[in-house]
Amino acid sequence: MKGMTAEMKHKTTLIVRGGGDLASGVIHRLYKCGYQVLVMECAKPSAIRRRVSFGEAVYDGTSSVEGVTGRLIKDISECRKVWDEKEIPILVDEAADAVSELKPDALIDAILAKKNLGTTRAMAPLTIGLGPGFTARMDVDYVVETQRGHNLARVIEKGTAAPNTGIPGMIAGYGKERVIHSPAAGMMHNYSEIGDIVEKDQIIAMVDETPVYASLTGVLRGIIRDGFVVPEGMKIADIDPRKEQKKNCDTISDKARCIAGSVVEILLSEGVLP
Repeated sequence: MKGMTAEMKHKTTLIVRGGGDLASGVIHRLYKCGYQVLVMECAKPSAIRRRVSFGEAVYDGTSSVEGVTGRLIKDISECRKVWDEKEIPILVDEAADAVSELKPDALIDAILAKKNLGTTRAMAPLTIGLGPGFTARMDVDYVVETQRGHNLARVIEKGTAAPNTGIPGMIAGYGKERVIHSPAAGMMHNYSEIGDIVEKDQIIAMVDETPVYASLTGVLRGIIRDGFVVPEGMKIADIDPRKEQKKNCDTISDKARCIAGSVVEILLSEGVLP
């Protein structure tokens, strides 16, 4: 991997690990605040809310979230060109190998894997972990709570976020019913698209020969990519029971914006200015 010259390095260069919908809310906010951001993604992102996930650039070459463009690059030497075009570079780098070459001023782990996939405090002068799996002052400097409720987006200076319950937050009286898990292992064949109004028990996709039924009536807020090979039990779709939310399938969620605000708070409090 080619290294970066001193001219390519900006004093406020940030790395965000992960390009899913919550990560993208953070990435978008950092971009709007004037930070120079590189996104590191895995080789096969499995975002559900794909219309608001910068990581989709891994498949399509580019992605767009609320008017901001992410662009897939092959090497960090391409970052400067993408930044100069007012876009966000997306690099497939699951092991975060480019960190040592880029030497970012801060690193945000927004993979949301519910466990730490290798982020350490040694990676940057300031490190932030989103959600469970991180311990503030041990493997990262700060942790941001991601669980819905009173403490959502609380900045944790010591300790951990709330453990993963496996139960989605309540929306319009629905919790676990909102999320659909794959009934079998196999390839996704989508019948419905993000933004569609679906009825309870409607077939919205097939996993090979096994039908996937809508768990409730509402807006299909997200569904994993057509052609993605999934294991049994994997989260593959998300339904919002509020039909009026159809217009928001293409916009960053309230949860993501809230978390993004806390990340910016940490950066500014630590003197990492745009």
